[in-house]
Amino acid sequence: MRVMAQLAMVMNLDKCIGCHTCSVTCKQAWTNRTGTEYAWFNNVETRPGQGYPRRYEDQERWKGGWERTSKGRLRLRAGGRLTKLAKLFANPELPEIADYYEPWTYDYATLIEAPLGDDVPTAAPRSAITGEATQPTWGPNWDDDLGGSTEHGVKDPIAEKLRDELGIKIKFEFEQSFMFYLPRICEHCLNPSCVASCPSGAMYKREEDGIVLVDQDQCRGWRMCVTGCPYKKVYFNHKTGKAEKCTFCYPRVEAGQPTVCAETCVGRLRYIGVLLYDADKVTEAASVADEHDLYPAQLDLLLDPHDPAVIRAAEAAGIPHDWLTAARCSPVYQLIHDYRLALPLHPEYRTMPMVWYIPPLSPVVDAVSGSGHDGEHRDNLFGAIDALRIPVEYLAELFTAGDTVPVRQSLRRLAAMRSYMRAVNLGQETDEDIPASVGLTGEQIFAMHRLLALAKYDERYVIPTAGVGQAHDLEGIATRCSLDVDGGPGMGGEESTVDLVSWDDGARPDALFPTLRGRSR
Repeated sequence: MRVMAQLAMVMNLDKCIGCHTCSVTCKQAWTNRTGTEYAWFNNVETRPGQGYPRRYEDQERWKGGWERTSKGRLRLRAGGRLTKLAKLFANPELPEIADYYEPWTYDYATLIEAPLGDDVPTAAPRSAITGEATQPTWGPNWDDDLGGSTEHGVKDPIAEKLRDELGIKIKFEFEQSFMFYLPRICEHCLNPSCVASCPSGAMYKREEDGIVLVDQDQCRGWRMCVTGCPYKKVYFNHKTGKAEKCTFCYPRVEAGQPTVCAETCVGRLRYIGVLLYDADKVTEAASVADEHDLYPAQLDLLLDPHDPAVIRAAEAAGIPHDWLTAARCSPVYQLIHDYRLALPLHPEYRTMPMVWYIPPLSPVVDAVSGSGHDGEHRDNLFGAIDALRIPVEYLAELFTAGDTVPVRQSLRRLAAMRSYMRAVNLGQETDEDIPASVGLTGEQIFAMHRLLALAKYDERYVIPTAGVGQAHDLEGIATRCSLDVDGGPGMGGEESTVDLVSWDDGARPDALFPTLRGRSR
């Protein structure tokens, strides 16, 4: 057993209101520079919908993640070294700017500088990349609130799969539709395919906390990581010629603070904590034959932070005492392991993602109440789960590789908590059969309710600070991976800038190729 620590996040989709505050604050903090106009490290998708970039879940097209061979081994879906070498300068499995969207601004100068006249001046949209006049046709939240769903929503890869393989058709008429919001960041996977795809070794997973970063000095802009990431959360900066991605706000978490997206979340739906896992079993867990076994296999990777044997192994591995203390108080571990509420996003990609989600239940109460029945009664809620307008099968395709059992269990526990806590709040006698029916006790329901509904700041974010002994090493990492140091890597400094936009075919852009002993190779 080789114990390692991982910072992980859980998002409660029951509480997301789709305000995009997390996206905007992340944008302001990390991607407000030239070359990253189209990049959103955090985005909020309306589901059903195509997502961002468009149809990123179609791995038959984009070749992201891992696949299991007939011999039971894992290989990159995009191919091995020889395949990558053949596509080094022409990779067809890359989303185009139209799949993301061509960012635009408005010609505000016309409004300000136009002379007086009878005609009212207008601010026409202009491309933020080229400066030319443009007409927006897509965006990171183009199908927000099911906007244009009759045209775009039917192209959702999961909706297509349900229709073609299971015969389940999702209705997109507004009076019959159901939607929920899905915030997405980098998954900081245990088995990251983006890291394995990088030819220059610029992408790496930090040993001390599991955060996946890009060494901006080492990156050569091959963009194989963009193809390799099945969640399409790696972006290419066309100004610097380097890859960029969500950093899990590592300068903040090193100081014990939550990520910017979590800090500013209006719904308080994000939880951050430490998980302990057995690194020796990651490949084995990601290689199970049946995709339905990937979720339980990933659960089995997580180690009990209260187990004395685990604590001894973790101490022997050099994990600091404060990290072990944080692991024992981790809200993420409770939601994932103890209550079995949170589920991983697309485990079938076999990357072992570490951003998990509690599936949404909220609309079912209103739906039951609208039918004239008690919307908080346990039997009514349990019966209504399978009658949701969006099928449970859709949620299962998102979170459990199509296995509906864990999704139903999570939803039933959320419904049981609502029914049980209503009696508590109304001063009525509690029915202990309610928690027992979902495999919990009344005490566990109380604790679960506190964590989901009442938890304060320091209960939602249990983040150990970086050790004093690591300060010097982390300072060096900050220099290599920072995206906000003036003139440094990722900021267009002369030594690190690769201008591929105006690259002359007959020239050789500086810094595109690594230098060895004063010579380029």
